[in-house]
Amino acid sequence: MKAVLMTAAGDPEVLQVQQIENPAVPVGDTELLVRLRAAGVNPIDTKLRQRGTFYPDKMPAILGCDGAGIVETVGAAVKRFRVGDEVYFCYGGLGDRYGNYAEYIVVEERYVAPKPTSLSFAEAAAAPLVLITAWEALYDRGGLEAGRKVLIHAGAGGVGHVAIQLAKLRGAKVCTTVGSESKAEFVRKLGADKVILYKQTDFVEATLDWTQGEGVDLALDTVGGETFYKTVPTVQVYGDLITILEPDPTLGNFKTARLRNLRISLELMLTPMLQGLFEAQKHQGKILEECARLIDRGNLKIHLGKTFPLEAAADAHRLLETGSIAGKISLLID
Repeated sequence: MKAVLMTAAGDPEVLQVQQIENPAVPVGDTELLVRLRAAGVNPIDTKLRQRGTFYPDKMPAILGCDGAGIVETVGAAVKRFRVGDEVYFCYGGLGDRYGNYAEYIVVEERYVAPKPTSLSFAEAAAAPLVLITAWEALYDRGGLEAGRKVLIHAGAGGVGHVAIQLAKLRGAKVCTTVGSESKAEFVRKLGADKVILYKQTDFVEATLDWTQGEGVDLALDTVGGETFYKTVPTVQVYGDLITILEPDPTLGNFKTARLRNLRISLELMLTPMLQGLFEAQKHQGKILEECARLIDRGNLKIHLGKTFPLEAAADAHRLLETGSIAGKISLLID
């Protein structure tokens, strides 16, 4: 099969298209062989490419956690899928097994959900990682309820644009940060109640003004770095601050957060895959099933900002690293 191999850690040029053997068939009892039609491109892909995968002794690697395609073979114990079913999932791509920058992948059934019928394969492949991340952060970790006020950083980004919609579906009021007027217009259409152009306006002051000085009930940090620590005073006393990045101890401390009695949550949706947590993996599959229903009802949208052919994976990485793209990027697989 055709696949994009990461031959070493480094610049996008380390991504090379090669012909390799197809995944082993027959598949295991609880596995599916999926003919991939598209793969999502996520920041975790670019980070693993730059720094090396979680399993550096298993090189070369095939990146890509997100995929969508058609089931070609099912294991003997598979109950929910049949040959010909259209599916989407977040599985693989961390260095220990095939990722989705390829024509085929073998996936455990518990990770997989039926593809939303209203989405193309490219749109569906762009969705799983950001859907699960936003869902776990806002609903599972943050316990978001109607009437709460939420600050979501980088609302036009992959996680951000989904998080705005999920927050609005729970009846929350949403404030979000963006970097341009075009992105501001984009997030307003998603339902954002307050939009802060952070390059022009201090987001801390603007958020406090929006909440009459009290701060938001919950803040979701999708940027990291100094932004994480600067967000602390925007959260009300006893509020929640959830980040999808690892806080850098050289850039700040937790003194103010402790004085405000904040609950700090570190969200990494890859943990069930990395730690082999069976029930958590099933839960993430259920999240994708519920999101597919929301999408097909028209309650949730995935914005696909750009597509590339599989052979141009390096170009997709370059674009993602500019930070200029709104929404998501997918690779199309013939």
